[in-house]
Amino acid sequence: MNSPKFQKRSLFMLAYVVFALLPIYWMVNMSFKTNNEIVAGFSLFPIHFTWDNYKLILTDPAWYSGYINSLIYVGMNTAISLLVALPAAYAFSRYSFLGDKHVFFWLLTNRMTPPAVFLLPFFQLYTSVGLMDTHIAVALVHLLFNVPLAVWILEGFMSGIPREIDETAYIDGYSFPRFFIRIFIPLIKAGVGVAAFFCFMFSWVELLLARTLTSVNAKPITAIMTRTVSASGMDWATLAAAGVLTIVPGAIVIWFVRNYIAKGFAMGRV
Repeated sequence: MNSPKFQKRSLFMLAYVVFALLPIYWMVNMSFKTNNEIVAGFSLFPIHFTWDNYKLILTDPAWYSGYINSLIYVGMNTAISLLVALPAAYAFSRYSFLGDKHVFFWLLTNRMTPPAVFLLPFFQLYTSVGLMDTHIAVALVHLLFNVPLAVWILEGFMSGIPREIDETAYIDGYSFPRFFIRIFIPLIKAGVGVAAFFCFMFSWVELLLARTLTSVNAKPITAIMTRTVSASGMDWATLAAAGVLTIVPGAIVIWFVRNYIAKGFAMGRV
């Protein structure tokens, strides 16, 4: 027989799950309605079920190109962030040098700074060098925030690996690149998965920099979704369908790295 304490915990968890999933359910519910039905009144289920909103997004280049653009620069940013953060995190984990703690703290301050602070410098720089409205422009500007985060996460995982492994590999004749790629990275694959997830997530949802540094060719889906406002009002149904499709890539990434994220929380580094 369940104790009252257990029943209270179960009730609390149920209430929390309902509270967390309610906005997602409501967005999915709206995505299968027409605008007239949405503004007409309250309903828990679509009365006139329709796929037209999804058909519009998947067939209109003005819509689906935004998802392609977002996936391109987010993938580029995640790959570059890991390539830069892995050796940097190893240096912070294994070596002591002048000002190491100050540099490590300075990296984190970049993550604390609002994106609007860096908007004007990057806008002028990219305009001068011809990088405006390109995927690499957004991917590079997001490094400012994702590299410090990745370094911070990976450094925690690397510090948990005994230094004796490094020394043993050198005694066995391993060069540093071979040791780092074939031995060390597999040992911290959970940390790499966690860092990749957070880099993907923060780059995927960032709007201000991505919208300002692009116009047509590299416009992300988050910026395209703001175009649903017109003189006739808000296109609620299309916006809801676009929101549902925006969740899908993140949900797929979470599915693949879910075990790594749990391990990251267990290590106290996430």
